[in-house]
Amino acid sequence: MNIQIFGTKKSADTRKAERFFKERGIRFQSVDLKEKGLSKGEFQSVLQAVGGLEAMIDQDHKDKDLLALIKYITESDKAEKVFENQQVLKQPIVRNGRQATVGYAPEVWKNWQ
Repeated sequence: MNIQIFGTKKSADTRKAERFFKERGIRFQSVDLKEKGLSKGEFQSVLQAVGGLEAMIDQDHKDKDLLALIKYITESDKAEKVFENQQVLKQPIVRNGRQATVGYAPEVWKNWQ
């Protein structure tokens, strides 16, 4: 397994995800979204794996103006705007090759081989 966990230090769910893998002795790479976000390829890969942009956006994010802008801009511009403003993504984003989850999802991670 080649696990990558994208999130921030302040995110409780990101810390829980890291603990989940540590407790099982599974090595992972932790990436702080504030320091280094998802690359374009990683973003597209996660987008496909989770079934679209709506699954990736944290609707409870504190920047309501940005969420409103993303909600009402054209579909063709939405992905680019979210990519530029990755702070609105649900955390953690956990990748295992082509598989990915958004949010705390231990029930999915248990099935990864």
